[in-house]
Amino acid sequence: MRILLTFAALLVSLTAHAAPANQKSVEDLLAATKIEAMMDSMYAGMEQMMRQGKPLSAEQQRVLDGFATRFAAVMREDMSWQKMRPLYVQLYRDSFDQEEIDGMLAFYASPAGLAVVNKMPVVMQKSMALSQSLMQSFIPKMTAAMKDAMTEAKIAN
Repeated sequence: MRILLTFAALLVSLTAHAAPANQKSVEDLLAATKIEAMMDSMYAGMEQMMRQGKPLSAEQQRVLDGFATRFAAVMREDMSWQKMRPLYVQLYRDSFDQEEIDGMLAFYASPAGLAVVNKMPVVMQKSMALSQSLMQSFIPKMTAAMKDAMTEAKIAN
């Protein structure tokens, strides 16, 4: 009986401590999910969004375009994949165990996983466009509500 209890305790302790994710498998997962390409796409989308808005004079547009270009360059430098990769690896290693990483790798190698990876940039781009169009009507309403609240609170605006 004592041997059975010892064996059961050992079995429980072994299953309770999942193996931590190893760096190589996390790097493989980040490559499989094309995180670097998604980040590049996100930076390009942010730069494009900064260039849009209400009609501007040629000089205003030139200044805005210059700012957008400089902003994107700073982001790409300060948040480059070379700088972000070790942070992502550590984040994934802290968040997932090896079994979970292996499961995700298997998923992203499957046809469904490959479809997610390949179609997600377009989904994200379209969702940003949808959000931006919704914001076009949302911002004036929020501005008006803020103005009303400030007036009611007797705060100068």
